Formats: sequence, structure tokens, C-alpha cells
Amino acid sequence: MSLGFVCNSLLLGAGLAMDAFTVSLANGLNEPEMRRCKQAGIAGMFAGFQTLMPLIGWICVHTVLKYFRAFEKLIPWIALLLLCLIGGKMLIEGIRKKQSEPDQKTAALGFGALILQGIATSIDALSVGFTIADYRGALALAAAVMIGAVTFLICIAGLLIGRRAGMKLAGKATILGGLLLIGIGIEIFISHL
Repeated sequence: MSLGFVCNSLLLGAGLAMDAFTVSLANGLNEPEMRRCKQAGIAGMFAGFQTLMPLIGWICVHTVLKYFRAFEKLIPWIALLLLCLIGGKMLIEGIRKKQSEPDQKTAALGFGALILQGIATSIDALSVGFTIADYRGALALAAAVMIGAVTFLICIAGLLIGRRAGMKLAGKATILGGLLLIGIGIEIFISHL
């Protein structure tokens, strides 16, 4: 492993983690009382997806390339749909909460929603399989693990920043988090067109 390989993998991880960072920020806003073990679980989920997706892309490049190229066109649509569904749900919950009982606690992020967020924020990492296609299996795995490690650290930072801001924003945090998720979905969609 060369220094160039490590630097490229870490930079690729930082670039890919930006969507997961923003979603982590929104999650922290939505649940400012989140415990550290849950923060680690959320960051770990995003890191796991960011590690897995480039490997799936790499495998597809080496096995079923023609099928993957057809699927690649659907990536922005899938991300847009998933993030708008989750963000819209958060937005509606935030508006309802604001209208009914301002003292009511925000609903905690469920496992199913977290899985959808993980898929939506990492689905574009499937394309990384093309950029690492010339790597041998061990190097592709090393690159994917580095991408996942960077994602984990960046998501922890996003959750911590979101929690702090969420404590200060109180009632508006869920609405802001929902708007952020919808915005990320739109950004992913537009950037892939």
C-alpha cells in the first residue's frame, strides 16, 4: 500500500461521507438527547454501508457490469425518493408537534429509518466500484475499509454538532432536520443529472 493509495482512499471517503454527515447532522437535530451508544450505532451503520457499497460496485464491475450500468441510472432517483420520504415524515412530525404540544418529546430515529438513510446516502458509492476496478481484491477491501472509517468519524462529528444545535433550537429541530434530508435528496438527484 502506497501513501498515494491511502491518501486517495481517505479523500474519497471524505467526499462520499458528506451526504452521511448532513443526515447525521439532521439526526442529531431531531434527537438532541441521543445517547453515545446510539450515536456510535448510527455512525457505524453509515460507515458499514459506505464500506459495503464500493465493494458491491467492485464485484459488479468484475462480474455483471452490463446489469450494473443499467442500475446506475436509477441511483439518483432511489436516493431522492428515500430521503424525501424520511425528510417529509420528519417535517410532518415537526409541524404536528409544533401545532399540538410543544413540550412533547421528539420521536427517536427507528432502525428501519436508519437503514433507509444508510442506503440513500451510500448508494452513490456503488459507482466507486468503477474507480477501484483495477485494484486487486485486497486493495479494494482496504480502500472500502478506509472509506468506512472516515465516514464513521465524520458522522460522529455530524451527530455531535446536530445534538448541540438541536438543544438550542428545540421545537424547530425536527422541521430543520426534515428540510435538510429533502435538500440532500434533491442535491444528489441534481448532481447525478
